[in-house]
Amino acid sequence: MKTQAIRWWVLACIGIMTFMDDLDASIVNVALPVINRALAINMGVAELIVSVYLITICVFLLPFGRLGDTFGKVRVFKWGMWLFVLGSLGCGLSPNIISLLLCRLIQGLGAAMTMSTNNGIITESFPINERGRALGWIGSFVALGMIAGPGIGGLLLSFLPWESIFWINVPIGLLLMGLGHTVLTTETGSDDRPVFDWLGSGLIGIGISGFFGYLYAGQQLGYGQPLLVGLLAVAIIATMVFILYEIKCQQPLLDLKIFRKTDFTVGVGTALLVFVANNFYMVLTPFYLENAKVIGASVAGLIMMILPVVQVLMAPIAGRIADNQGPFKLCLTGLLIILSAQIGFVLINQQTPLTLVGSLIGLLGLGNALFQSPNNALIMGAVEQTQLGVAGSVNALSRNIGMVLGNALATSLLFVIMSALTRSKVTNFDGHFKRAFITGQSWVYLLGSLLVLLAIGLVSFNTWKNKKMEALSDDAN
Repeated sequence: MKTQAIRWWVLACIGIMTFMDDLDASIVNVALPVINRALAINMGVAELIVSVYLITICVFLLPFGRLGDTFGKVRVFKWGMWLFVLGSLGCGLSPNIISLLLCRLIQGLGAAMTMSTNNGIITESFPINERGRALGWIGSFVALGMIAGPGIGGLLLSFLPWESIFWINVPIGLLLMGLGHTVLTTETGSDDRPVFDWLGSGLIGIGISGFFGYLYAGQQLGYGQPLLVGLLAVAIIATMVFILYEIKCQQPLLDLKIFRKTDFTVGVGTALLVFVANNFYMVLTPFYLENAKVIGASVAGLIMMILPVVQVLMAPIAGRIADNQGPFKLCLTGLLIILSAQIGFVLINQQTPLTLVGSLIGLLGLGNALFQSPNNALIMGAVEQTQLGVAGSVNALSRNIGMVLGNALATSLLFVIMSALTRSKVTNFDGHFKRAFITGQSWVYLLGSLLVLLAIGLVSFNTWKNKKMEALSDDAN
């Protein structure tokens, strides 16, 4: 365990790197129209700049998590910082779309290495009575990175060329590497150097990339296209074979016994459900504010910043409470607040005052802060020290899958309902059919409410089960 001063510097290094990882998943969106013109590409190709980064992260989270447990999490994290900075520099210097996509892949590899090991390093660096607060700060950096991208990107593009959204990572990344060299002590890793599970890595890579490819292409071409249905079938088969293989593998990529720990499984499952529901807000709110309420993009951005500001302020406090009182009650309280916000979003319309909309956004930020900090502590505290890398990878994977699923579900359900109400094929919302949009938005948030309600049920059942086990243990003694 590191000294108190050093471990907070460790948190700063890992937290800022985590912020940059998540920022680069969203900052590119605002620059796509500019990149389209600069590189003479169409919007469909431009979307690959975003999807290549996210898919690369998701495909490699588990392998790098396993490598972290085997060869040392700090070593993998440091290599990840190097790759991320190198990829960022390459993106900023790319003369064409091919080199840009290749450098985004390198950037994604670096992000996967740091994302898969960040929670594990924090868990090892902090004593149990400070762990919730530290992981709460990591949750704050994640939330801030996810939502601050458009604002920071827009500010940079107001004064600098599109390459600046990548160049900004280079000096910050170099400073973090210097800090990391000072405060992050490289572990020796495992002594036995087990054989790496290449087959398992390939199978889960096919499963994840095939599933994401189906979702991304389905939004453009329709989910019922025979070729895409075939791609989904391949993804499902690869995932099933992966599970069967991992059960029998002597040195698996993902030891499925980890899911026997109910605290871990419930924590990851509820995180997935909450991130799906949260991404409904991320997708719909800009359309609602700018096209339904007809307010400027800058004002809309300021209103949306309420969520990360509240979460950044409250997450460490929530982590401290979880350290002192345990995570279960706080998780449940956070979920109930998230549910209240989702139900509030179901009821909003064009006439809803912006003060009320802002209050609901703040309520959602508060709920996420109270839920995510103790839930992350619960997930990481449920596993052995030798499984921290894999546990962190699974947790990060659930977050990224939740983002992609949330985006696909929100847009698909919204446009299906709008198309039915307007009796025309709707694939975008530019301010027309506002009543249809409000109705579709309500249905999407209703689905989000049901997902959060399911998460509440899972946490409540797990809490009851743990109390029952404690009572039986006390009776036995």
